[in-house]
Amino acid sequence: MSDAVLVVGNGGREHVLASCLALSPKIGKVYVAPGNPGTTKGKLVNTSSITASNPDGIAIWCQENSVSLTVIGPEAPLAAGIADTLGKANVKCFGPSAAAAQIEASKAWSKSFMTRHNIPTARWESFTDVESACRHIDTADYECLVVKASGLAAGKGVIVAEDKEQAKDAVRSILQESKFGSAGEIVVLEERLVGEEFSVLSFCDGRHAVCMPPAQDHKALREGNTGPNTGGMGAYAPCPQVTTSVMDVIKRDIVQKAVDGMREEGCPYVGALYTGLMLTKDGPKVLEFNCRFGDPEAQVILPLLKSDLYDTLLACVDGKLPEAEPEWHEGRHAAAVVLASEGYPGSYPKGRCITGIDEAEAIDGVRVYQAGTSVTDGKLVTSGGRVLAVSASSAISLDAAIKLAYDGVSHVTFDGAYHRKDIGRSATQA
Repeated sequence: MSDAVLVVGNGGREHVLASCLALSPKIGKVYVAPGNPGTTKGKLVNTSSITASNPDGIAIWCQENSVSLTVIGPEAPLAAGIADTLGKANVKCFGPSAAAAQIEASKAWSKSFMTRHNIPTARWESFTDVESACRHIDTADYECLVVKASGLAAGKGVIVAEDKEQAKDAVRSILQESKFGSAGEIVVLEERLVGEEFSVLSFCDGRHAVCMPPAQDHKALREGNTGPNTGGMGAYAPCPQVTTSVMDVIKRDIVQKAVDGMREEGCPYVGALYTGLMLTKDGPKVLEFNCRFGDPEAQVILPLLKSDLYDTLLACVDGKLPEAEPEWHEGRHAAAVVLASEGYPGSYPKGRCITGIDEAEAIDGVRVYQAGTSVTDGKLVTSGGRVLAVSASSAISLDAAIKLAYDGVSHVTFDGAYHRKDIGRSATQA
C-alpha cells in the first residue's frame, strides 16, 4: 500500500516540496493544504478542509486519511506549535517544535542563542524602548546598522540603515509607530556586515545535520540589488563562490553548533534549518536562522536532489538521518526567476490572466512553481505579489541553467509581469 503525505502551505516552496515528494515510488498521494492551482496534477491533491490555524483538526484529518508524514512549509504555524500538536497525536511531522522554532520566531532569542553557543554573527543588542535604542546607536562604534523587528514579520521586518539617523528613524517606526505590529515589540540592532550573502539549508534530525548545496537569493526588487527588499526575486544553486573549505567551516562551526546547542537546551531541532550567511573577510557569519525551507531557494535546491526526499524527511523525524542521507546530482546547476505583479512589494492588482506555463514547461529541464495564483472562471489568474517562479536545471553549467530559466520566462505572460534580468550574474561573472 502506497503512503500518503500532507504538505501544509500554498506557495512556491510548497509546490516544489510536493512535486519532489511525488517522485517517490513509495508515495501514492501528496495532499497539499490548501495548495494552489499548480498542486493539482498527478499525485498532487489540494484539500481546503483543513487549515494551519487548526492543528488539532489537521491531526484528526491525518489520522483519518492514513497520512504517514506531514511537512510544514511556512514558519508561522511552526512558531505556533503545529509540530507539537501533531507529535502528541502520533502524526509524524517534518518541522521543529515551537521551542525550536524560536530560532526564527524571535530574532532576539536567536541572537542570544548564537552568543551562548559561540556561533559567529554580527555584534548586536536588543531594546524595547526608543530612548535606549537611540542612545545605543549614538554610542555604537560602527556607523552602519541593521534594524530588525524581533518577531515574525513575513520577511519584511529588516531595515538596512545607511547612517545613524536613518537607524534611529527605523527604530521609531518599529517601536513607536508599530510598523510591523506585535512583531516589533522588541527591536534588534546589529552591526552591518560586509561581504557576499548566501544561504545554506540543512536537513536535521535533532542530533545530526546534513547541509544542502549553498544557494543565493536575490532579495532586492531591481537589477544590481537595488530597490526595496522582497521575499526573493530569484535564486541559483550551488554557489561557486562558496568553496568546499568554507562549507566545512559552516557545517562544523555554525550548523552543527546550532543543532548541538538546541539539543543541549532541551529543544532538539527536527526539520529544515535555513542559515542566512554573509561571507566576510573574517569568514562566514550568520545573518539569521529560519526554521523552514527558503523560498525561492527550495525551487533551486530540491531539483538538484538525486535521492528520495521522502526517505530523508522520514529519517529526520525518526532521528535516523545518517541512514538516509541525501544524494545530489553531481555537477548539476539550477536557477529560478520569479515573476511578480506590478506594484510588488507594495500593493498590486489581482485577477490578471496568466498564459504560457505549458509552453515554458515543454522546455527540457524547466518547471514552473506557482505561488500567488488562483483560478477564476476556469482561467489561471494572479492573486499574489510573487506570482510564480520559473526554475531550470542543467548538467552543463550554471550559465546554461540560467539561460534555460529565462527561456522559460519568455513564454509566461500576464499584464504587468515584472522580473529581474540579472539572476545569477554575480556568480557567472566572478
